[in-house]
Amino acid sequence: MSASDTAAEASRLIGFGLRPKLVPSRDEEYRRLVRRFRADDEFAAVTAAVARGLDLVILEVTERTGAVVASTEESVFAIRMSDYARRTGGEGKAHERVLHALAHLGAAALAFPRPADLADESYLGRITVEGVEAFVRQAATALAESATAEGEDTDPSSDRPGLETVWRVYARRARTGATGDGRKLASSTTGIVSKAVAFLADQGLLVRTGDARGGTYRTTPRYRAQVREAGAIMFEELLALGITAITDGTGTLAAVEWAPDDIAKL
Repeated sequence: MSASDTAAEASRLIGFGLRPKLVPSRDEEYRRLVRRFRADDEFAAVTAAVARGLDLVILEVTERTGAVVASTEESVFAIRMSDYARRTGGEGKAHERVLHALAHLGAAALAFPRPADLADESYLGRITVEGVEAFVRQAATALAESATAEGEDTDPSSDRPGLETVWRVYARRARTGATGDGRKLASSTTGIVSKAVAFLADQGLLVRTGDARGGTYRTTPRYRAQVREAGAIMFEELLALGITAITDGTGTLAAVEWAPDDIAKL
């Protein structure tokens, strides 16, 4: 096969990876390209080079996940906050970004509560909208109590710039609510969590499995790959707060570091 043909196939594999709901088991060509990537080091190197040229990073390529790619900030494939806000029916304002960031953080923490879960390719996490909301509210409450105990209930400490600086936004937002015609209030924290996990499902990262507790979801191998990559910068502050009891009944939280800006481009 010529160099140009190899580059074309590498581009084709990346193109498959950018279709989040497609998996190799459903497409013969996709499966063939995944197998070539895993067996042919030269092809894998060309694929990685093509990805770099598009400002993409290949996180994982397996027959279970397909080609899992992530965009850099410069990539035309990056989902900007304005795009995310439009897809979730929001406006993308600063306080809204904070709430959605916390919703995504809570979903990931509950979906993969133990390090071993991220290492296990067969593991399927399960979350509910109400469980995620309760977990994030628990974190916000712990942050509020911590700030009050330290006499910082007005101005949180500048040397703890992560979640402690945003707990007020979540804690002050109503958990539930309804519009005049009985519809769920989209601006409530439960409404925001619902929109956040629905977005993840739309991206092929979660699969909705039922309607109980505001909506039940299971993880996909693609979500595991993405959370594993981001895990090193997501969870430390939650663990430092001593929030280890998961209200969703899914396990014990193990955490590393998170910064508010890390999810701003979702």
